[in-house]
Amino acid sequence: MNSIGTVAAFIGILAAAIGYGTDVFEALVQRPALARVDDSAVAAIMGRVHEFGDRRLPIPGTLAMVATATATVAAALDGSAARAAVAGVALVALLAWSGIYLRVAAPINRIFIAAARAHTTPEDTRRLQARWDSVITARALLMTTALAGLALTAILH
Repeated sequence: MNSIGTVAAFIGILAAAIGYGTDVFEALVQRPALARVDDSAVAAIMGRVHEFGDRRLPIPGTLAMVATATATVAAALDGSAARAAVAGVALVALLAWSGIYLRVAAPINRIFIAAARAHTTPEDTRRLQARWDSVITARALLMTTALAGLALTAILH
């Protein structure tokens, strides 16, 4: 693969690793910790976390997708079917992650952000958090797939 594709794969790895680390932390640490606090704490914590995360994390997420798409195209243009395939899998994983985020997590995040700003607790806090938690393992696995695909893209010959 040409140097543009290799550089793009490495940029994709670095950018996607931010989302991977965030989602794995949420699955392994945040989810069980939030299960042990009251509803007002869940609403306040999740509202404030997402207030910053939803503003800042789209930057590395978008960079990861652009870099992965670039690596995919570069591998295809270079005639490397294996690299193009694994980069393509990484791109599909990132797009699927985005779909889950936009359809499930983002609407819940907006509710918690509004509640935190208003210093209120939604009556359905536990249901909202349970719905959000229901997709975090899938999100973490999709990020794992994306990182693995990008790593293979960078090292395959």
